[in-house]
Amino acid sequence: MRGRLNLKPSRSPRVSRVVTAMLRPFWRMLRGMTLGAQGVVIDGDGRVLLVRHSYRPGWFFPGGGVEWGETLEDALHRELEEEVGVTLTSEPVLHGVFSNNANFPGDHIAVYLVRQWVRAGAYRQKGEIAEAEMFAADAVPELIDPGTRRRLAEIFGGAPLSAKWRVDR
Repeated sequence: MRGRLNLKPSRSPRVSRVVTAMLRPFWRMLRGMTLGAQGVVIDGDGRVLLVRHSYRPGWFFPGGGVEWGETLEDALHRELEEEVGVTLTSEPVLHGVFSNNANFPGDHIAVYLVRQWVRAGAYRQKGEIAEAEMFAADAVPELIDPGTRRRLAEIFGGAPLSAKWRVDR
């Protein structure tokens, strides 16, 4: 299938989920508040790039945490390059900043629209990305993160913007 990367993770997803769950309370104590940047990478056919992680179920926008000294845009550029080999060719457009308090107290996610980008070869990934694929906005996988699904409804379906990542909690 064109545009699809299916690699086996370096360790089992179950082990990754257990380790992540065990370490999460320590990360929260050390960081207090967390901030992430995710990209809604859209191709010329209006399809959106989603990734499936090796350590948690479901499909998500590519992206990740903002490191000390980084801007949101710096983190977005770095994460897209590291996770899927996508290089931005113009500045992304901020869609919104969302409270992810239902998942992690104090967590916020900045979501950017990325329409101008290039990729050399197949989608590249590090060990945490098990799959990356382009999907039509109205044909995304059933097992998709609820916050990701909500952002797609806002961007492609005209749903009102919500300040919370997930509106079902």
